[in-house]
Amino acid sequence: MSCLPGFLRWSREHKRRVANDFSANSERTSSDTSTGQGQHGASSSNPSLEHKPLGSMIFTMAELRRMTANFSAASKIGQGGCATVYRGKLPDGRIIAIKRTKKEIFANGISKEFENEVEKLSAVEHLNLVKLIGHLEADNERILVTEFVPNGNLRQHLDGDLGVTLDMSKRLDIAIDVAHALAYLHFYADNPIIHRDVKSSNILLSETFRAKVADFGFSRMGPAGDASASCVLTQLKGTAGYLDPEYLKTNMLNVKSDVYSFGILLIELFSGRRPLELNRPSDERITLLWAFRCLTAGNLTAVLDPNIEKTPAVMGILERLFELAFSCSAPTRNDRPNMKKAQAALWNIRKAYQAKIDHQREKLEDEKDENSVARVKTKANVDLASPRTRSSRPSDNIESARATRLNRRSEQEHSGKASSNHGAENQEGVRSRRQSESKNIRQPSEDGRSEGTAATEGLGSNYPAENLDSPADQNLDSPRTATVIH
Repeated sequence: MSCLPGFLRWSREHKRRVANDFSANSERTSSDTSTGQGQHGASSSNPSLEHKPLGSMIFTMAELRRMTANFSAASKIGQGGCATVYRGKLPDGRIIAIKRTKKEIFANGISKEFENEVEKLSAVEHLNLVKLIGHLEADNERILVTEFVPNGNLRQHLDGDLGVTLDMSKRLDIAIDVAHALAYLHFYADNPIIHRDVKSSNILLSETFRAKVADFGFSRMGPAGDASASCVLTQLKGTAGYLDPEYLKTNMLNVKSDVYSFGILLIELFSGRRPLELNRPSDERITLLWAFRCLTAGNLTAVLDPNIEKTPAVMGILERLFELAFSCSAPTRNDRPNMKKAQAALWNIRKAYQAKIDHQREKLEDEKDENSVARVKTKANVDLASPRTRSSRPSDNIESARATRLNRRSEQEHSGKASSNHGAENQEGVRSRRQSESKNIRQPSEDGRSEGTAATEGLGSNYPAENLDSPADQNLDSPRTATVIH
């Protein structure tokens, strides 16, 4: 970190300057235009508003009064030192935020700045910038109408006011979104735009925790050409704790003044602490200096927000993350990266964090699989050692069923052979009896009747005489017997 030696030389002077200038700058700080939950305002009945593109709508006071129920307390969703924010609804159903500047503010020459803000916001459009829908500038009223972002601001979430704890993944994504927005303003707008009031209360969050940079009241057009090397002499504006020390000292504004504020925002995002914590011990009141001392002492764990789980993946990127934050908040602008480089560094940190999470998840899954295999082996060993449970194992059941089938098949084969032998014996007996009867027929008796006939008559109805001449009996006779009969 090339910025660290200069940082050490500058820290004492910066601490004294911030303490002296805090009360003087507090009157010049911007309002916290935080958003929250509120009632729907009344809809405007002017049909011409439905067909005007974003940024070009010019509202009347009567329309805005209808949208906000005459700026009622039920429609109010935020209030700061410079403006009050109300919630309303367009005829097409879009929910809008209506920022009404306080009269005592613009009466002191803010009309020109209001016109500049409207002009700048109308010319830019980015996913991570709050969209301007329209405005009103008439008599003693200066009102901006922007898109409504429903999930509050970053500071509210860090304080736990909305009941949601931001994990490391969400915080990294928010930081990347803000870096995208600032890189767009510095490098991709028609002329470089310096926001000049980057802070946690100006970072609004959508329902999916996409970050949008809001409140361009203090923004200023930067010089054309190499914006990082050019400065604009302007009146000092911003919020104490986020102000670039070179800008504080010289009133020379540069795009890297936003980079400094972004570095302070990173420390706030991952530590949970505000830039100035006046209720803490004296050595912890300036969060930047306290965090830097923790870094040099090798105790970055103390800086991490207690609400962030200290997983191996988190601890693996912590040093890189705070080194980037300290690089962005270096005391001189030449030691700071531009927003393109800061954005690329954040992307690399985010990818490294995701890779560590994936590796950790795979390791847990492997351990779970190993534990499952160990449990199965243990159960198998127990089953083998217990005779009572042996038959319940699938392999034993299979062998038992196989033996049963073999025994049944053997019995059937044995039974079949026995039946076959018995049938053969019965057939041989019948053949012998028929041959004996044939002999009786072939030998005639003295009375001229064959003995077989007499024998047949003695048998009664069990052996009818006509059955003896049946074809079956003839087939059983030998050829010699057939000759005798003939």
